[in-house]
Amino acid sequence: MAAEKLSISKAINASLRTALENDPKVLIMGEDVGKLGGVFRVTDGLYKDFGEDRVIDTPLAESGIVGTAIGLALRGYRPVVEIQFDGFVFPAYDQIVTQLAKMHARALGKIKLPVVVRIPYGGAIGAVEHHSESPEALFAHVAGLKCVSPSNASDAYWMLQQAIQSDDPVIFFEPKRRYHDKSELDRSAVPAALHAARTARAGTDLTLAAYGPMVKTCLEAAAAAEEEGKSIEVLDLRSMSPIDFDAIQASVEKTGRLVVVHEAPVFLGTGSEIAARITERCFYHLEAPVLRVGGYHAPYPPSRLEDEYLPGLDRVLDAVDRALAY
Repeated sequence: MAAEKLSISKAINASLRTALENDPKVLIMGEDVGKLGGVFRVTDGLYKDFGEDRVIDTPLAESGIVGTAIGLALRGYRPVVEIQFDGFVFPAYDQIVTQLAKMHARALGKIKLPVVVRIPYGGAIGAVEHHSESPEALFAHVAGLKCVSPSNASDAYWMLQQAIQSDDPVIFFEPKRRYHDKSELDRSAVPAALHAARTARAGTDLTLAAYGPMVKTCLEAAAAAEEEGKSIEVLDLRSMSPIDFDAIQASVEKTGRLVVVHEAPVFLGTGSEIAARITERCFYHLEAPVLRVGGYHAPYPPSRLEDEYLPGLDRVLDAVDRALAY
């Protein structure tokens, strides 16, 4: 099958369609995912083709949505839950962290909960309050949850397939600002492991590590730095729990410098764990401290100020210059 060019949102739709076709136990649940096709139209057409018993419009009750999905998973189903916006997930946080994440261990491995929680996340869409959060570190901190985020159409398709097939719960963070970005998808390809990082651009002077929406920003930064004679490697982490520390270590041992970039606040963010672990692993290879670039430790601002809050090209390049100055 020849590769096709799809947007991330269309690739997710195609992945959901494939899962529904291949496994009658796969269900899609969420607010407006059915007749409307989702507020971002990610589930468009699935209700018409698979019916209301498999593409289920739910009440506006996130705790109830996830709780129902847990019950369905106990009965042998594989629910794929959509949380309409990132900031809406918190009413379901209790169900996710105290039930979904812990049931496997609580049952000494006898019970599995194959639930996928899809969360469109991140900013830069000009939205109102509670619509632009980046809560990934809150979930990555919880043992029993896998947390992943694609940055392109191919990963969006294949990583969602792998998440649905997983017997463990997966929080699938979708970078909503990149929903319309198009790239190649080869449905006949052999996908990489779900939690393996990939080298998005090779380089020798410094490693930029990112996931989800910030991968594109880092690629743009690497291209800009190249004009000044700097060779920047961009590592797409793809997974925030578990993290592919071996891939990061291999890159840092080559470049000697690391800058971690994410939209979420720097304080106690995913980059903090990466910085600590790589400092331990690569102490004698590092030519500079591991630097972090992210949002500020403040509530997400009104949309007219989000460009100041979110890390952009200039903030990433400033960190690159600081690291290379050592």
